[in-house]
Amino acid sequence: MLKKSGFLPGWGVKGLVLLAMSGFCSARQQLDTVVAEKKRSVAEFQIATFSADVTIPLNHRCMGVLPTKSRKILDPLLAKGFVLFGKGKPIVFCAIDWCEIRNGSYDQWRNVLAEAAGTSPVHVLVAALHQHDAPVVDRGAGALLKSVGLEDELYQERFHQETLKRVAKAVSYSLEEKIRVTHLATGKARVDRIASNRRVLLPNRQVTFSRGSASGRNEALSSAPEGTIDPFLRTLSFWNQDTAILAMHSYATHPMSFYGRGEVSSDFVGLAREKLQREDFSVQQIYFSGCSGDVTAGKYNDGSRENRKVLADRLHRAMKKSWESQETIPITKMDFRSENLLLPYRQSDSLTRISLQQTLGDEELPTEKRILAAMGLSSLNRVESKQPIHFPVVDFGAAKIVLFPAEAFVGYQLMAQEIAGDQFVFSIGYGECWPGYIPTLSAFQDGFDDQWLWVDPGCEQLIRKSLTELLINK
Repeated sequence: MLKKSGFLPGWGVKGLVLLAMSGFCSARQQLDTVVAEKKRSVAEFQIATFSADVTIPLNHRCMGVLPTKSRKILDPLLAKGFVLFGKGKPIVFCAIDWCEIRNGSYDQWRNVLAEAAGTSPVHVLVAALHQHDAPVVDRGAGALLKSVGLEDELYQERFHQETLKRVAKAVSYSLEEKIRVTHLATGKARVDRIASNRRVLLPNRQVTFSRGSASGRNEALSSAPEGTIDPFLRTLSFWNQDTAILAMHSYATHPMSFYGRGEVSSDFVGLAREKLQREDFSVQQIYFSGCSGDVTAGKYNDGSRENRKVLADRLHRAMKKSWESQETIPITKMDFRSENLLLPYRQSDSLTRISLQQTLGDEELPTEKRILAAMGLSSLNRVESKQPIHFPVVDFGAAKIVLFPAEAFVGYQLMAQEIAGDQFVFSIGYGECWPGYIPTLSAFQDGFDDQWLWVDPGCEQLIRKSLTELLINK
């Protein structure tokens, strides 16, 4: 027992000094442990954000096959993204205001960004937003077109290479300013009068998929019900304690109000995103298109110039409501998984190798038809080489991000939510775009057909199996 003086019997002054030093060392070790643990937690999850201009030059083709090339830049096209750092390899997300990135060009984007971020290509999630007044890039198709005297007709190769370098530099520079991530936040909001399904049941009971992006001028198409859509815009954001760093939003609709006039634009989705960005520059705002191969603004859009702003304002309001609805959760895990998809190439007389080669080489045909043939051949080469589509999920536990290929129909996004149950699923469409449209089985049975379709029935079974593995059978 200690005396009131605090001395222990028989220790003396020297003993007391040793005791004090022992206590100090113990306290110092505990402090060092706390500091080390804090440093570990600080470094466990980090984020680096980047943005780069990817606007096409004048006289560049849009949407791959539009006859009117770019004449005027209404607003810039951007590549916006971020790199996430955790226990595994860094994960790169990049949302691009382009129509599609396909085949060898998709490989180029992932390879270049992977090198810039110090990760592997499979950990790079690249997605186009699918605006039509923007480019389609396909390295294999470009080479095929060059072989028949149509160099740079699909896209300008020099511009593409310069763009890749510019975006890679933006990624590299961003790594110098990594920010700690401690929390996620998730939210959603119902969107008012934008999305409607292409599928319409006509008064004669026939099914049509003709409700395009500007079908509001057609009474039969505009008065028909919205059909199958996902009515919610979803937001997933990253935070350092109570400070927001970045917000990503996703909504399932084709992002066009009007197009084909040679006026380059990120359209109403880009305008809504940038309006939100201007309201608070401290939080990086990124938008992804969801699975929307069969969803357009057609019911609510007449294609007028004025209606672009109307749609942008509606989407902007949904983004703000979704942001305000968010609930934060600590980030404790960041798992990456990926399935390999081998989708069936479409069996059609017009898409056989012989037919495509004949079309490509026929100088009497319009250039646009020959471009489509080159894209078809490029995709056929991809399929025959057995190169799979990487189908990834980033799993934070309570929230999951899934990147779907191409123009997957909205049914696949709804399928992912059904499989995941109560978990928050953030769906991104327009990853690897070689398949073009990816209809559900019911859409195939209803007779869906289009020149932008390079796959056969059988996709739904394969995608459902992969989603089950990614979301449930971990």
